[in-house]
Amino acid sequence: MAASELQRIGEIDRSEHVTREYSYRGGSLEPRDVDIRVPNWSRTGADDHSVEGNVRAWQPILERGGALIGAFEADALAGFAIYRPHLGDDMGNLSVLHVSRSHRRKGVASLLTEEVARLARADGARRLYVSATPSGSAVAFYLGHGFEPTDQPDAGLLALEPDDIHMIKVL
Repeated sequence: MAASELQRIGEIDRSEHVTREYSYRGGSLEPRDVDIRVPNWSRTGADDHSVEGNVRAWQPILERGGALIGAFEADALAGFAIYRPHLGDDMGNLSVLHVSRSHRRKGVASLLTEEVARLARADGARRLYVSATPSGSAVAFYLGHGFEPTDQPDAGLLALEPDDIHMIKVL
């Protein structure tokens, strides 16, 4: 997808009912039961949970050489990922991954993640970093795709998302 199409993220239904979350302490993942209803992004306003707020937050990644990757069903956006190259010396960053509710558990996230890994390898990366939402579904997805929690999170990403599970995959 072209960077100019980032506004299309509004087509994604990111809503979710989260019943398990994780924290990472002392080298281990600690689960806890929760009851959180994650709403869709707001179509109005420009706060952190709005389409416009996310476009504003993610546009700089694309302007600095990142890539916006889309998965489509016909002309509808089913999911997308944002890849940020060169997070570290030999590390790329899977900055964003969202799949619309109706397309989850159908391989869309796997295909997007594989494409980001391919781009990272092409850029010379030997590792791929993700700051994963601590939901049970996100953590299980990344663990199932070879990511492991890290005891050395990226300081900038940790400051942005201190509750996330910071993970690295060897490519």
